[in-house]
Amino acid sequence: MRIAVDAHAIGRHLTGNEVYVRSLLREFSTLAPDSDFIAYVSEPGAEKLLPRRFRSGRVSANPYLRLGWDLTRKLAADKPDLVHVQYTAPVINRTPVVVTVHDVSFIEHPEYFTAWRRAQLKLNVARTVKLASQIITVSEFSRDAILRAYAVSPEKVKVVPNAASSEFRVVSRGRAVQAVRDRFGFDAPFLFSVGDLQPRKNHIGLITAFASLTANHPELKHHLVITGQNTWFTPKVMAAAHASGLASRIHFTGFVSDSDLVQLYNASDCFVFPSFYEGFGLPILEAMACGRAVACSSTSAMPEVADGAGLLFDPRNPASISRAMADILLDKDLRQRLESRGLQRAGHFNWRKSAQATLDVYREVATGEVAARVDISATVNVNKK
Repeated sequence: MRIAVDAHAIGRHLTGNEVYVRSLLREFSTLAPDSDFIAYVSEPGAEKLLPRRFRSGRVSANPYLRLGWDLTRKLAADKPDLVHVQYTAPVINRTPVVVTVHDVSFIEHPEYFTAWRRAQLKLNVARTVKLASQIITVSEFSRDAILRAYAVSPEKVKVVPNAASSEFRVVSRGRAVQAVRDRFGFDAPFLFSVGDLQPRKNHIGLITAFASLTANHPELKHHLVITGQNTWFTPKVMAAAHASGLASRIHFTGFVSDSDLVQLYNASDCFVFPSFYEGFGLPILEAMACGRAVACSSTSAMPEVADGAGLLFDPRNPASISRAMADILLDKDLRQRLESRGLQRAGHFNWRKSAQATLDVYREVATGEVAARVDISATVNVNKK
């Protein structure tokens, strides 16, 4: 097969979308040695991040140019059997499309988007879903949401879950603490959270909960560390931190590399993920793979991902978030149980299995042959049996 992949996210710090495409391409290089892969990248030097034998093409970082002209021209010249995109296909296209739709938050929670971005996503994703040969999504929650939002056959939507990269693992706690101290300049026990500073990630609720935690348990000397890129919403999050009276104990690292992220996970005493809505919630698995106890929201796909290995709370209730953090920090036995369950849970997700399932979808689209697929859902929902 000749497979084209819209890999414009690589090298652009586009968080989940970049992790997704890089992880798949890395596994494809081993699983499909006889296939010809072409990855279209936007960032200068991104081609160096691709598997060595993969061809690359350059497309604009500007979505209007990329989707309106560059990809159309590249696909016409390269003549692949299919093209795999995330959310949006080229405007003019004759190549069979496999689209990954991670979630439909722009439909179910439009308040998290600007009016222009919301309208753009609604139009373009609806167009892409309609023309796509197959749709991939990352959780049963997102599959159900897609089927509610679009008039597509259930057989057309396949669940292929994400996984934590093998880089996320347990490392020496002492060395991790020292690495964080050297890299970020603070030396205190801390709670950790990951997510770009945008409304959906609920950092303001987390800060309110942290203030309640410190007021109710002054014996806890923990700081709060938040990693994620700045957005238009950043000033509101910063204002909430200053208003809490705990600004000296709340640290914003901005975007960090995966190697720094591994150290932060391992050095923390607890990972907290208070997002209102996630199509998957990859940081939950990353924290678990690093041996951290996880407290996360009880909404959207997060209970499906945590599946009994995380402590759930109501993200709309800061008191609920605060109680979950206190329970983990003050109850050593609970913390150790969650750490052990989390390691087991993270181990049920594997990028190689997910990449193989994705290749099966490609093969079906390219040849019309349905492969004997591994039932991934049976392996990732083991705690529900």
